[in-house]
Amino acid sequence: MENKCTKFVTLLVLVVLLLSLHVTNATATDCHFPAIYNFGDSNSDTGGLSAAFGQAGSPSGQTYFHHPAGRYCDGRLVIDFIAQSMGLPYLSAFLDSVGSNFSHGANFATAGSTIRPQNTTLHQSGFSPFSLNVQWYQFNDFHRRSQIFRAQGDVFKQMLPDIHSFPEGLYTFDIGQNDLTAGLFLDMSTDEVKGYVPDVIDQFKAVVNNIYGQGGRSFWIHNTGPVGCLPYVLDRLQITAGQIDRVGCAEPFNEVCRFYNTKLKEAVQQLEKDLPLAAFTYVDIYSVKYDLISNASKYGFAHPLRACCGHGGKYNYNIHAGCGGKIQVNGTQVVIESCKDPSVMINWDGVHYTQGANKWIFDRIVDGSYSDPPNSLKMACNNSYLQLAS
Repeated sequence: MENKCTKFVTLLVLVVLLLSLHVTNATATDCHFPAIYNFGDSNSDTGGLSAAFGQAGSPSGQTYFHHPAGRYCDGRLVIDFIAQSMGLPYLSAFLDSVGSNFSHGANFATAGSTIRPQNTTLHQSGFSPFSLNVQWYQFNDFHRRSQIFRAQGDVFKQMLPDIHSFPEGLYTFDIGQNDLTAGLFLDMSTDEVKGYVPDVIDQFKAVVNNIYGQGGRSFWIHNTGPVGCLPYVLDRLQITAGQIDRVGCAEPFNEVCRFYNTKLKEAVQQLEKDLPLAAFTYVDIYSVKYDLISNASKYGFAHPLRACCGHGGKYNYNIHAGCGGKIQVNGTQVVIESCKDPSVMINWDGVHYTQGANKWIFDRIVDGSYSDPPNSLKMACNNSYLQLAS
């Protein structure tokens, strides 16, 4: 009798598992995103800061566009590969009025942006005045006014998004890195930087809540990468030998990034509970980038801590003479140019990644391997809570 009961229970469990798999397969369908609305900093800026304060000059853009294209990179960014994989055009920057097409979304990111507004000008600190709350104001204005002009028809209908693209679009975020470096560059201790992280996270959540209120439902959120591995951080900040990890990165600064990422992940989990109709995908960009830097030669890259386009020093970076700038060398004016082969370099200009690195990063995150929940990009509209409930 006991043996029969055991077999019955086992059979019942198998039936339940098969039913749950059927439900999951029935509800977790591929998504069709008609548009992308992106918020961020230079990691995803496709021309915002260039439109506002002057074009990022040559040799930026040389690898793919063959001319400056508003990106602080030799070519394309992760957001470009995201758009391409969805069959969408590359995103036009909201701030760029020249040659822009917003029919498939808009990019509100600008290089140097922070989540929390900074009390300095771009000239003083290098941080953009277009913080995340400003990007939200711009999106809110775009959401409303795009429909007013689209209703006029003709070219406006062709160049502006359909109203349905807002609830059906993908909302991508790649921002937070500059909030951490802002404190570090002001000589704050790592504990002091950690001290204001909760406020940064609260301001991030507020913007997501606002977008949800406007109808946004699918959110793809990148955490921040290992800033302690960037040449401009390694060159600029005082780092002792004991603070350098086995890869050559500044461990205290990377530890701050991991702290921030932990708090961001907790915030995303809370947002999932607070906004039950939304689908959230948290993407662990930190792990992907650190793996790339740690195992550069294994993946076909070289000199992971050196800039491709720079001049001088251990990291080929000079804060006073950036990529494309001019410098006096032995009495002769020299233009700071790209390295011979950017495709094998990870870092472009001391701050940003090369197209080769960006493509490598995209290829690792697109299938959901570094996501929580493990949604691939094409499944990012699926709400894990609703799937479980169904």
